[in-house]
Amino acid sequence: MKRLFWVGVGVAVGVTATRKVNELTQKATPSGIGTSLGEGLRELGAGLGAFGAEVRAGMNERSEELYAMVEDTTEIPLRPDDTPTSARHARAPRRGASHAR
Repeated sequence: MKRLFWVGVGVAVGVTATRKVNELTQKATPSGIGTSLGEGLRELGAGLGAFGAEVRAGMNERSEELYAMVEDTTEIPLRPDDTPTSARHARAPRRGASHAR
């Protein structure tokens, strides 16, 4: 019974090791490296986009705080127009975006 147990353990370890080696060899191929690089760049882009959104939200919030503080102190309305802050800082369209591809 002990031998059968150890044979089972050996088979499980062998299968696991074989799968790990196959994964590593797949990652070492040019297509595997390209896939890993693509996934990393997608994650980086998503992280940068989220960071940019947080920075813009913080800028807008701080801008509103400063406007409110100056208006309360001086009692002079300073806001240039009634458009929301996010509309003033909206992203301009990309050059060539109107051209159909």
